[in-house]
Amino acid sequence: MSDDEVTRLLQKAYQDEIETVMNYLSNSIVLDGVRAEEIKESLELDIDEELQHARMLGERLKQLDENVPGSEAFVANQDSLQPPEDTTDVLGVIDGVIEAEEDAIATYRDLVDAAEAADDPVTEDLAVTLLADEEAHRTEFRGFRKEYAQD
Repeated sequence: MSDDEVTRLLQKAYQDEIETVMNYLSNSIVLDGVRAEEIKESLELDIDEELQHARMLGERLKQLDENVPGSEAFVANQDSLQPPEDTTDVLGVIDGVIEAEEDAIATYRDLVDAAEAADDPVTEDLAVTLLADEEAHRTEFRGFRKEYAQD
């Protein structure tokens, strides 16, 4: 793989993190009901972490003298994470979060491989760090999903 693939994946991950922040924020605001409170709190905590991920990715792009995407480059992809019409559809939001985290995990795994192939240990280390964070988020929301499946 080339440096171009590393750049492409860094830019994709950056935009995905920004989209995740937007959707987590929306869902943390719109969900209703007693059962939604724990999910809303978790999303609110994750917003800061996802924003930090975007910042780290943007800084790495800058270090590589590559373009940090702005809003004109943005293409939304997280259909399953859109705020639900039924604001009590907590399970739908949980499933959307799991899907978004799985997409991020796949992107970071690809970035690890691309960075290793491009002999870029700094980007590889960053991708491993972010991969671990996303796996932890997925595990948390899988736990929420299990709890809802028991009802």
